[in-house]
Amino acid sequence: MSAQTSKSKYATITSINPKSPVSEAYRTLRTNITFSELDQEVKKIMITSPQSGEGRSTTIANLAVTYAQENKRVLLIDTDLRKPTLHQFFHKANIRGLTSILVNQIQAVDAIQETDIPNLYFLPSGNIPPNPSDLLASKRMRALMAQLEAEYDLILLDSPPVLDLTDAQILSTMCDGVLLVINHGKVKRQVVQKALLNLEHVKARVLGVVINNIKH
Repeated sequence: MSAQTSKSKYATITSINPKSPVSEAYRTLRTNITFSELDQEVKKIMITSPQSGEGRSTTIANLAVTYAQENKRVLLIDTDLRKPTLHQFFHKANIRGLTSILVNQIQAVDAIQETDIPNLYFLPSGNIPPNPSDLLASKRMRALMAQLEAEYDLILLDSPPVLDLTDAQILSTMCDGVLLVINHGKVKRQVVQKALLNLEHVKARVLGVVINNIKH
């Protein structure tokens, strides 16, 4: 699979210019994921990367838009509880979110926000907690995922890098599939292999690799 990021750091080109070649690349990615569902339904997808700065959040934001444009009810969750950025793509506040739900401050319905994209809903990370890994591994997180799965056609999770933290491995066990985003020409093969091994260790189902910034 391959896709190319937009020039603007926090742009969703699939909504700004849906007829562009870059938007078509994201739709192709969506199609490839659909064809990976032949043996097992893929309803909860996590996107991660070996390291930070590889275009993971840009990829998942644009992919979410393409699914919403297909008239699917989509929930995009920022599960990066350390360096969240997804709220900037949709110009949303990040005061209340996933962490607020997991510490029982509010209910999910009070934290999930509508976006300007029809059918696309967004759950920001919320305030950065002192114990991200513990919150993500909690029974409350698993219960929340089960609740949300019943309410949406597709759930997309933006996860921290897989080599930096255990968060991605924890989250992958709650998902039907994982996409690994790598920055073309900037990540060594052995780094990608180690990331895949880490995911394999927890029996994550890797749907494919998204290669960003390919020069044509």
